[in-house]
Formats: sequence, C-alpha cells, structure tokens
Amino acid sequence: MNKEEITISEAQKMVDDWIKTIGVRYFNELTNMTILTEEVGELARIMARKYGDQSFKKSDEKYDLGDEMADVLWVLICLANQTGIDLNKAFLKNIEKKTLRDKERHANNEKLK
Repeated sequence: MNKEEITISEAQKMVDDWIKTIGVRYFNELTNMTILTEEVGELARIMARKYGDQSFKKSDEKYDLGDEMADVLWVLICLANQTGIDLNKAFLKNIEKKTLRDKERHANNEKLK
C-alpha cells in the first residue's frame, strides 16, 4: 500500500499486516510499552536539541524528527492492536471529551492571550 494519506484504521491494519508477515509476531505488551518509552525519549532528545537550549552532538545529526514521531506512532499502534483498541473511535471520543471539558477553559486562559 503506497498512498499519500491513510486513515487511522488503515494504519492499524497496515501495522498488523506487517507484524504478521514480516515481524513474525508482536512483542508482548510490556515490551512494547518499554519500546514506546524509549522512542518517546529519542523524540524528546531531538526536540530538546532542535527547539530547546541543548546543542546537537555529532551522534544526533542522523536523527530525523518525522521518523522519530513515526516510530512513536508505530509502537502506539502496536499497543492499540494488541489490546483491542480502535484508535479511530478512541481518538474521536477523546476529541469530544476535550471539547466538552475545555470549551471555555482555554478561551478564558489569560496565559494564552
């Protein structure tokens, strides 16, 4: 599947198909949670250097911000697939929750003006 855009549901199926054909099987949930933490750390490292006050080291130059974000998304999708979460439904429900909860909160936040 080589497309410019995919849905969340398509991404979940693509990851599942890849795992079952190339990846042999999913790592267990705890291993994937640990890998997710590691990937978020790698993303944080690049963010701190690119947008924060830390300077790049020679070893950091090989990192690609988009690729690091995709690594985080990949492992998150693995965890969703393993635990039976439909990320599309969960995301839409989460947006609704945030909208109801924060409808006026952010508009009234003096720090955001």
